[in-house]
Amino acid sequence: MADDASVAPSPCKMKVLLGLLAGAGATYGIYKLVTASRNRANQSRNIDGVNEHCSGKDESRKAVLPGSLLEKVFEFSSIRGRDVRTGDGSSREILSKTPGKLDPQHLEMLLSLLQSNPDTSERMQILVTLGNSAAFSVNQDFIREMGGLKIIGNLLSDPVIGIRVQALNALNNLSLNAKNQEQLKEYIPKVLEMIEISAVNSDIQLAALRLLTNLSVTNDYHHMMRNSITLFLSLLVVGNEGLQAPASLVLLFDSGTITAVLCRVLTFVGNLKNWTPSTPTKEALKRSKDSLYSVLFGDSSQLPSKLSPLLCHPDTEVTVQVARLFT
Repeated sequence: MADDASVAPSPCKMKVLLGLLAGAGATYGIYKLVTASRNRANQSRNIDGVNEHCSGKDESRKAVLPGSLLEKVFEFSSIRGRDVRTGDGSSREILSKTPGKLDPQHLEMLLSLLQSNPDTSERMQILVTLGNSAAFSVNQDFIREMGGLKIIGNLLSDPVIGIRVQALNALNNLSLNAKNQEQLKEYIPKVLEMIEISAVNSDIQLAALRLLTNLSVTNDYHHMMRNSITLFLSLLVVGNEGLQAPASLVLLFDSGTITAVLCRVLTFVGNLKNWTPSTPTKEALKRSKDSLYSVLFGDSSQLPSKLSPLLCHPDTEVTVQVARLFT
């Protein structure tokens, strides 16, 4: 019994032990509270940092500078949602592309720039690019479907001569398409007016004549140009050598000429012969040795001697056209 009593702890020692245990538990609880509070603060700072970083990205997106790398990255995804800026890097990049490598979205952007860009030199360059791209038939269709014919056609009334010239050049290439011609025919009266009021041999007059040449390939729109035949003939009289007929033209009236070409030439000359100018005009045309009328119908013309052998041509249409010229 004495031994058992000596082993059992005294009440005083038990109180001390319990106090130590309680102190340790309280200390651990305080540690957990402090640690949890610190973790929450760190997480809050991390979230704020992420939000600030994302907000910074949005702000940088809004502050994209023209010609910067970010603009090139976001260029086509945001093209419909942003105002097109003049002289930005993306437009310059497109204008520098090879015409055959322009995609539909490039053409659409150029047409948009053409309407919104106030810079004359850039608009002229855009028209040149569109005109060059129209040398490819697939682009002729794309530009028509995007409403480009009307956009370019409206520029025929632009106050800047250079813009009108480049618009004519672009429409010239776009007119090599039957469906495009159906829409472009509405501009024939305007083009004829430009030819009449423009200075002889000027860039704008020659560009307008080239466009009419393409629009007159078929006879669908000849009736719209009929009243301007006198105007065209007058250009042959007063124009420079680039608009005049060489004397060698009569060499085409030969049995060795390709039949299809010969028929076209004979038909043209027959229509010209049926034109009845006033006597003063006829005499003035004959006196002008370099004019088409003088080469074909002047007193010294070699045409009659070239036509006679063609009456024996094996092609019936040729002989019919020759006989028409002799009547």
